[in-house]
Formats: sequence, C-alpha cells, structure tokens
Amino acid sequence: MTIYLDNAATTFPKPESVYRAVDLALRSVGANPGRGGHLMGLAAGRLIFEAREVLAGFFGIRDSARIVFTANATEAINLALFGLLQPGDRVVTSTMEHNAVTRPLRALQEQGVEVVKVPADHLGRIDPAAIRAACAEKTRLVVLTHCSNVSGTLQPVEEIGPWCRQQGILFLLDAAQSAGIFPVDVEAMGVDLLAVPGHKGLMGPQGTGMLYVREGLQLRPLIYGGTGGNSHSDWPPEQMPERYEAGTLNTCGIAGLKAAVEFVAETGLARIRAHEAELLRHLIDGLKKKSGIELYGPLSPEGHGGALSINLAGLDPAQVGFALDRDHDIVCRVGLHCAPDAHRTIGTFPRGTVRVSPGYFTTHEDIDCLLAALSTLLRQATA
Repeated sequence: MTIYLDNAATTFPKPESVYRAVDLALRSVGANPGRGGHLMGLAAGRLIFEAREVLAGFFGIRDSARIVFTANATEAINLALFGLLQPGDRVVTSTMEHNAVTRPLRALQEQGVEVVKVPADHLGRIDPAAIRAACAEKTRLVVLTHCSNVSGTLQPVEEIGPWCRQQGILFLLDAAQSAGIFPVDVEAMGVDLLAVPGHKGLMGPQGTGMLYVREGLQLRPLIYGGTGGNSHSDWPPEQMPERYEAGTLNTCGIAGLKAAVEFVAETGLARIRAHEAELLRHLIDGLKKKSGIELYGPLSPEGHGGALSINLAGLDPAQVGFALDRDHDIVCRVGLHCAPDAHRTIGTFPRGTVRVSPGYFTTHEDIDCLLAALSTLLRQATA
C-alpha cells in the first residue's frame, strides 16, 4: 500500500464526507448556481451560499459575500495582485514566496510596479523588523506566505498584519500551507486579502480555492464574462462576489470543500495540529539519529508547518524521490517546489531538496517506514 507523504502539494486521502458530498452534488444538484430561477438552479445557489457561510465562519470573516470562489490559491493571488496594483505602486514581499506570488509580481514589475523582496534568514524566517524597515517608503501592499512550502517555517504574520493595518498598508496573506493546519482569523491578523486553496490543509477537492476581499476594497476583475445577473450591460456587476466569479462555478468541488471545512472544524484544528506535530517530531528525531542526512528549516514543530526538507549525502534529490517511489512505495516531492527564491535563501538552489509532508491521515507507522527506507538508501549510497 502506498505511503503518501506529499500533503504539502495536495492532501490525500480526503475525508469520506468529501467524497460523498461531491458525488451527491454531481448526482442531484446538477444545474448552474445563479443561472435561472428553476428549483435545481436555486438548490445549486443555496449550496454555494452555504459553503461561503461555512468558510466565513472558519476564517473569522464577517460577511460571506466578501469571499470569491477560485480554482486554486494561485488564481486567488493573481486576482488580488492584478486587481489591486497599478503602475507606480510599491509592494514589499519576501524571499520565501511561492511562484504563485513571485511570478505575478515579476509580470507587474514590467508594468511599472516596484517590488521589494525582504530576505529571510537561513531557517527561512522573516523578521518583522525587516518588513517594517522595507516599508519606510510609501508602500501599497505587503504580501507574505503564512508558512513556507519548502522549509515549513511559520512566519510571524500575527505581528506583521496588524502593524500594516495601523500604517494603512494593505496586507495579502498566502495561506496555502497554513489554512486547515493553523488558525487564520482575518480580523485578528489584520488581513485585507486572504488567498486559500481548498485542496491542501482544508482537505477539499482539487480545483477549489477562495480569495477574501476586505470590505471597502474594489479590485479589477481577472476574468470577464457571464455572472448570471446584470446581463444587459457590457460591464461586470459591481457587487460582491459576482463581480469576480464570471463563468460557471465548480459546484460539485465547492460542495466537497464545504464538507471538508466542516470536517476540519468538527475534528478541531488543535487536534489536527497536535497529530501532525507529533508526526513531525517523530520524523525529525529519527532523521537526527542518522548520519548523512541534512535537515533544513526550524527543527521545533512549534514553529513549523507540515513540510520538511531534507537531503541525503551523495544523492541527488531526484534519485531519492525516484527510489522511494519505485522501491518503497513512498510518495514525496523533490526539486525546487515552485519556490526557487526560498531554496536560494536556505542554501539548496539549484538542486533543491526532498520534501516530506505528513498529513492528518498519516500514521507513525508510515514515518517508521520512511525512516527505514532512508536508512536503506544511505547504506546503498556508501556500499
């Protein structure tokens, strides 16, 4: 049986309730939400509304209409960045960002947006004082990842977000690696824009995500088209969330996302986090006992998300990942993980790392199997 340790990419398996919700929506809620006044269309619209309400409660969002459904966190980030920024604006970010942030900002630089990258330390941690210093010049937006997808480093955004709010600087939080694992409250954390994938820590289906837009912010739409209303006009509607949801929504995926968030809420973030922290501690303790393995990022589970990067002496990460998959039926991720700046920061560019990311359904037996497999690879490398 395959041991799945690539939950930072997408969680697997999903809760049983997620599978059931997707199946039920496909079979019985087959119409488009917001299109037409017939009973099936109304049922689909009701499902979408209920999902928004569940997500709003989960992230401390006062008005669920401020939630825009997207295909993933990348789309949400693109909507936020391209919808907000204008030539001449200044953005502060970090060297620990995923390409979902780095690449849109690179494109916006070509359009006249100034981008300042604050370097993290060798553990991947961003110093709030460095963010404050970088914002000494007039700054429109700070955009940061909550938790690194490479080193697992949890960033001190609870300190940075409220400071940005006090200074009148907008704050975009990329919660791709934290939502469903760590508490995220947009009001307490001073978040103006929140990008979330549905398929990672929230344990929903792929093809789902959301962007929260704080009340008072108006973005340019990323996609234009039919919204089910305002059909007489060439322009999209002004009201949220329809302004940013052109085209048919992923109704069955959103049904699964609703079920997933309900599962996470009922299980409890504290319980989920405690289990994953135990697994991480088990893994780190086991790796520390082996010579020939280098670990990156913070080694205390308290300041660490689900992703742990390692390398084996004398072996390319690609070799390790291939051998784990082929010979030991263990799934992980190797390479640069769509975050080359993060690897430059922690000193693993251009080769990258072997990334191991346990999830809620991972067991201690799975970790023991991985540790045994790595021991075998180390012996083979020195034989």
